[in-house]
Amino acid sequence: MDARQLEYFLAVVDEGGVGAAAEKLFVAQPSVSQALRSLQRDLGTELFTRTGRRLQLTPAGEALIAPARQVTHWMELSRAHVDAVNGLRTGRLVLATMPSQAVYPLPSIIDRYVRKYPMIQTSIRAAGTPREVMSLVRSGGVDLGIMAVTDPVDSGDLVLHPLLRQSFIVISSKNVDLPAQGPLSYAQLEGQRLIIGQPGTGMRRVADQVIATNRSTIAVVETEHREAILPMVINGTGIAVIADAWRGLAKESGLVVHDLDTPEFLDGSIVHRDVDLTPAARAFLLLSGAQLTGAPTRGREAS
Repeated sequence: MDARQLEYFLAVVDEGGVGAAAEKLFVAQPSVSQALRSLQRDLGTELFTRTGRRLQLTPAGEALIAPARQVTHWMELSRAHVDAVNGLRTGRLVLATMPSQAVYPLPSIIDRYVRKYPMIQTSIRAAGTPREVMSLVRSGGVDLGIMAVTDPVDSGDLVLHPLLRQSFIVISSKNVDLPAQGPLSYAQLEGQRLIIGQPGTGMRRVADQVIATNRSTIAVVETEHREAILPMVINGTGIAVIADAWRGLAKESGLVVHDLDTPEFLDGSIVHRDVDLTPAARAFLLLSGAQLTGAPTRGREAS
């Protein structure tokens, strides 16, 4: 058993199949298949079973994920520290982010990062909720996670660095009759049709509060696809309560943006495991503007 076999095994786990893993690793598919066969032979057990065209992890495969992540992390950390001696010229950074944070502030941070470290290979994975972000971070599938919460979240053994606070806004088409002046109260959304996000998100929490406040305000669409919200609002399907990160895109799309009078905020943070970060991850954290002074937050994050 060697590090390459474990790297290929984890790629199959993360990508959901041999073909996708080969594309991620920039190798031929037979190379991945051969590495898996060799690994299973070395371990004396099957790591996957095939259900139709999909690979399913066996209990042995599930048990291998955590130690395999540890081995590959330390291998990557060793390579990264050697690279850092030469000025962080090479390396790899894998991030997970929620949709609103992918709109802001991630693009500006990424821009600064790739300009300063153009040879670092950066990958960004999507996560719909804070728990999905933390799951990816905890599993070792990503180096850093960017998320935002309205309520305290049990982060367990993870380390959180406060990043920024965002308010909520209401977006609507020009045909929707809403007051033009001042922040809108929940009561002023009486009778509106809301496009809402999935449970476990800040926008869903606020939308549920709006619906509970008004007798005739309804949820007309629930979607996990945050990128579908603006087109639906443009089409007149309904209005939406979203994070302030979307303000610029909403205005550019010709929508009307209203501030919302709500006690709720989204508190953003960067999260990582309580281990030594690779130089590439550490450099991103330093460039992000996240709060690094004092002791980082562990356990429960304050919202």
